Amino acid sequence: MSYVDKSIEEIHSALKEGKITSRELIEESLQKSKEIQKKCNAFVTIIEDAKEKEVTDHLLSGIPFGIKDNYSTKGILSTGSSNTLKDYVPFFTATSIENLEKVGAIAVNKTVLDEFGMGATGTTGHTGIVKNPWDKTRMCAGSSAGSAAAVAAGVYPYATGSDTGDSIRKPAAYCGIVGYKPTYGLISRYGLFPFASSLDHCGALTRSVKDAAIVVDAMKGIDPKDMTSYDSKDMHLKEALTGNVKGKKLCYIKEICDKKMYPNANKELKEHLENFEKVLENAKKIGMEVEEVSIDKELLKASASAYVVISCAEATSNMSNLTGIVFGPRAQGKSYIEMMKNYRTEGFSPLIKRRFIIGSYVLQKENIDRYFKNAQKVRRMLVDAWKDLFKKYDAVILPVGSGPAKLLDGSLDILDENTVILEEHLQIGNFGGFPSITIPDGFVDSLPVGLNITGNCYDDENVLNIAYALENTMEYKNQIAKEVNNG
Repeated sequence: MSYVDKSIEEIHSALKEGKITSRELIEESLQKSKEIQKKCNAFVTIIEDAKEKEVTDHLLSGIPFGIKDNYSTKGILSTGSSNTLKDYVPFFTATSIENLEKVGAIAVNKTVLDEFGMGATGTTGHTGIVKNPWDKTRMCAGSSAGSAAAVAAGVYPYATGSDTGDSIRKPAAYCGIVGYKPTYGLISRYGLFPFASSLDHCGALTRSVKDAAIVVDAMKGIDPKDMTSYDSKDMHLKEALTGNVKGKKLCYIKEICDKKMYPNANKELKEHLENFEKVLENAKKIGMEVEEVSIDKELLKASASAYVVISCAEATSNMSNLTGIVFGPRAQGKSYIEMMKNYRTEGFSPLIKRRFIIGSYVLQKENIDRYFKNAQKVRRMLVDAWKDLFKKYDAVILPVGSGPAKLLDGSLDILDENTVILEEHLQIGNFGGFPSITIPDGFVDSLPVGLNITGNCYDDENVLNIAYALENTMEYKNQIAKEVNNG
């Protein structure tokens, strides 16, 4: 009997009752890791010598999990899925991973991501493309592609992820699982390779809302090594999952959800929006109020451009230390300047180099007002718009993307230009540091699709409880990927 594909509470009960040992769980997870690696290419490193731990009363004790490979892990290869760090073995472990290890969690692999988290496809990691376990001709989205694929395939009940624009939440939707990005600072970012520091969030991918609450309860906490972290000892995410949401108020945005906004919509988009409408009816049936609101469409459309400018600018600064001199494979050259130039030219993928060029350009003295400062103004306007919604509503509920996972060859990805808002609105959760969770809400052409719930900062308990209540009105909790196309 398989256990790693069950919920955290089910696995813990089996461990306590002696139905399985931690060692046996590790062996099962390692075996599944190797099987999924052949099918999906989800891992940079499989930790063959993972050691069992004592099973205690903590729900995560003795249970395997996966770590996105942009989390620093002492003595274990940590590449960020980049050739520039292909041999890098850190001397310290990220605080959030240490927190998981302290309660007895056991890492069994490091998962593939888009290089340094700067991608939305799962196709730019230095070890190759990550394929969706539901359909190998489709992507997992990114950047937490390997974590999403592994959790969806049942390798373990959870994996860590990071989210700078939608990098936990969209892969979760594409893989039919749960992706939770908590309030900015709830989880320490110390030891997470920085992409865009004002947007980066640590989080988790799981197969249920309750499991997401359990995992983040263990990961979170104030950290003197991260000045943006805060004391959340009075926040108890799992305990907050009562399912009682009577009187809660949700809103959805007309410019994103109204079918009339997509006159050229294909079959996938139409069915996706229909699934979303069914969830809104479910929300009303369990006692929540649901209202349509309107946000200026031009402001919504500006979100994607503002994100590119801000994230690329911050990435250019954050990654200036990647020179090949201090760490990374040293390049050849007649001088240190030539060595650094060759290291960065040869080591980074075209996507990363393009982002660095954008970041450098918008930060130039003659461009900074026109591009970077204007992008910051757009960010503030969007955050203020969402803050105004939170004065009246408990959360904003919206569909994730324009349908199921995109084809890797991209042949069917030509949609109405208005779908850019539908595809990119999750970035606003990063602009404001808002808690945001994606849960599966149905299928389109036998492939999973999802919805997103975003609330006000520090209101994580409320956001998760709303997601938990809605999850219980559907049949997609704890689902394991069923391959519909083997590529």
